[in-house]
Amino acid sequence: MATQSFSRTLRPSLPLANGSDHVCLSCRRQNSSFRRTRKALRVNPDESFLPSKTESSDHIIFNPPSSAPSVYHTPSKFLPKNDPRRKLHLYTRLSTSNVAPAASALKANPASESSSSKVPSLPSAVRPEYQKKYHLTQEQIDEIKRLRAEDPRQWTRVRLAEKFQCSQFFVSLCCCAPQIKAERERDLEEIKKRWGRRKTEAREDRQIRKAQWGSEI
Repeated sequence: MATQSFSRTLRPSLPLANGSDHVCLSCRRQNSSFRRTRKALRVNPDESFLPSKTESSDHIIFNPPSSAPSVYHTPSKFLPKNDPRRKLHLYTRLSTSNVAPAASALKANPASESSSSKVPSLPSAVRPEYQKKYHLTQEQIDEIKRLRAEDPRQWTRVRLAEKFQCSQFFVSLCCCAPQIKAERERDLEEIKKRWGRRKTEAREDRQIRKAQWGSEI
């Protein structure tokens, strides 16, 4: 009886002697993951990764890319107009395309060759080219400041730039809206309260890097 009672008292502590019970469930390797890794190892490698069976000894394979430039070739764009290599380039170009014989190619004018090799005209620009206008007077700048100070929500940078026909950057140099900036900072602080530790540290590191941008110059 004493032996049975002693074994019963030890029985609850026996599972604690197993070290696997102390490992978290996420750290254990399950049957599904073990089978998946074994199945991935059963894939045969491609033939290009295996040693060649036709070659009896080791050798070096030299296979340069087809678009590799040559250091001995100077493009025609960087050659002077009286350089004899222009005629050579034109001769090789005509001989490969079979457009004209070599004699007529040697008598060609380098100026006409350079004009014919110009880049075709580019398509029209999507937006008209912007040119700076220094047309604002001091009275107009004061009007920009007054409108921006009265109602910054109504007179934004975009509307002021359209009204006075200037850039938004120039409007930001003339005046500012501290109340709107303070509201945006308060909204940002409310958003930051919902951030986790990683995102907060990432933002702090970004601010430190931004402060050190011009310190190493």
